[in-house]
This record gives sequence, structure tokens and C-alpha cells, in this order.
Amino acid sequence: MGKGQVTIRDIALKLNISISTVSRAMRGMADVNPETKKKVLEMASQLNYEPNLIAQSLRINRTNTIGIIVPDVEVHFFSSIVSGIQEVASEVNYNVLFCQSNENYQTELNNLKTLIASRVDGLLISLSRETEDMEHLLRVQRKNIPLVLFDRISDDIDTSKVNVSDMDGAFKAVKYLVDTGCRRIAYLAGPKNLAISNKRMDGYFKALRVCGITPDENLIVHCNSLRDDAGNATDKLLALKEKPDGIFCVNDPVALQAMQVVKQHGFKIPEDISIIGFTDDPVSALVEPALTTVAQPSHEMGKCAAKLLIDQIKGYNGASRTVTLDTKLVLRGTTRALRET
Repeated sequence: MGKGQVTIRDIALKLNISISTVSRAMRGMADVNPETKKKVLEMASQLNYEPNLIAQSLRINRTNTIGIIVPDVEVHFFSSIVSGIQEVASEVNYNVLFCQSNENYQTELNNLKTLIASRVDGLLISLSRETEDMEHLLRVQRKNIPLVLFDRISDDIDTSKVNVSDMDGAFKAVKYLVDTGCRRIAYLAGPKNLAISNKRMDGYFKALRVCGITPDENLIVHCNSLRDDAGNATDKLLALKEKPDGIFCVNDPVALQAMQVVKQHGFKIPEDISIIGFTDDPVSALVEPALTTVAQPSHEMGKCAAKLLIDQIKGYNGASRTVTLDTKLVLRGTTRALRET
């Protein structure tokens, strides 16, 4: 016997029985003598035998594995979603293969090829900020591989999706800024092609309209990078002749950078400028002042997406479904209290 992985052939040779007998014994088949079955299991343990999952999957055409692609695992929001997915997958004895696109379309394509080559039973994907063409996902559907999109979704493909009420969450945030006395409310948006950023912009405009405030395009600045560009974007806002008295941000990392720049310019938060984020990243409660934000149920989103996918894999639902989860405005120290009426 070589130094490679132990196989059922090795067990058969040790016991001087057929490979098929070992195979049936390992599967607990009733036609195998109990004494033989005992010897097979003891020898398997002695040789540290591990089943060949790839070979098994080829035989039954199923791997009990799902693939996940997220834009950035370092963002707590996405790691929390993955945790929710893992929780549901473990409950039904599914394994998880995980990839990140690093917000890059080509990397997303490469991730997808890798997961398909690994024969995953289904795919859970949150699109990168560069992804506009859905052809790679349409190819997945043509291969009859179950697919669910979450958070970063697209209207250009008919598949099950899980998202949050981005527009409503933004509306609640901006409306609160108005109710606490803000009148020049800026929006630090994401990249122009990012759907969630545009939906949050719709909520921003809706709140201003409901409150009778005319939008000022100078108060909308797009961040090409959700991590590194918000500082420059905030500088642009503070260079305006009429500065904002409130800033709504596309997510918490952008808001945290905005807070830092506002402080560097000598403004007080929230006395001079109020700031609201979107996500409820754990660090948002730890900064000074603590960040008011729109909380997204990230863990629940992961669980919901995983359940939709596993139902597809098992053939429980045929039609595509879109599940939209609610958001909640979490009030902290970067916004003023409501004015008394």
C-alpha cells in the first residue's frame, strides 16, 4: 500500500475480500454478513480511511455542497451573511465553498468557474460593484444550476433574490434628519452603477420631496470605492459655499470616513453636521460619537438565501421568489434628538 489516500481497495486487500463487499459494508447494506461488516469498519478505522467525496458525488450526481461568492469578506455585513448561510447549510448537512470577488467582475467570473468545476449543487452570489453584464449568470441557469442572488442583486435576470428595503431605509434616515432640523442634506453615494446605492438615492429623494425640500445636485457625491474614496467626497461637500448640515451615507464604512473628515475640518457632530450610515456595522457603536445608522438583518439575509437555494436544489419550489427584509433606524450620537412639537 502506497503513501497516498487509503481507498476501499486497500481495505479489501488487507481483508482478502472483494471491493464490492467492502463498499456494501461501508454503506450498511443488509446483504453483508455482520461479522464481515465489523471487520471492514475496524480495518477502515485502523487505516484512517476517509470516504472519497468526489467519487461519491460523481456516482449520485450530488455533492451536498453550495458555493458562495461575496464582494468583500472583510466587510462585517458580508461575513455575517456567510455565517447565516453556514448555519442553515449545517442544519441540512450541506458543505459550503466560499469565494470573494474583491469587487472585481473578472474575479467573480473566475470564482464562478471554480465553483462550477467543483460541482456545487447550487450558487449564492452577491454581485461585485463592477458587474453589469449578467451573461455569466444566465449560463449558470442554462446549466440548470440553482441560483440565488442576495443584497447586490440585478433586475436583468429572473432568479430568486434576497435583499433589504433599501429605499425605505434611506427614506427613514433622511426623513429623520429633516425632522431634527437639517435642511441641506448631502448623500455620499456609492458607484453610479451600484443598484443598492441608486435605490437608497431614490429613498433620499423621496424623503426630501415629502418634506418639501428641493434637492441640490451639488450635495450628491459618488464614491467610486466604498472603502477609500469617502474622505475625498466629504472634502468636496465641506468645500461648498453652502455646506451641508446633514450627511446620509450609502453605508457605515463611508459614514465613518465622513465623520473623521468632518472632525478634521473642525465641525462638531451632530451640533454642526449630523451623519447617518447604513448597515449597522459593529464598529459603528464604538466610535465617538456612536454612529446613527440603518440596520440591515445580515444574518437573517444569509439564512433566508440559503433556505431558498436548498429548496431549489431539492425541487421544492419552481418559480423565482424575491424576499425583501425590513430595515430599522438605530439612533445614536451622530444625530440630534427630535425637536419638540
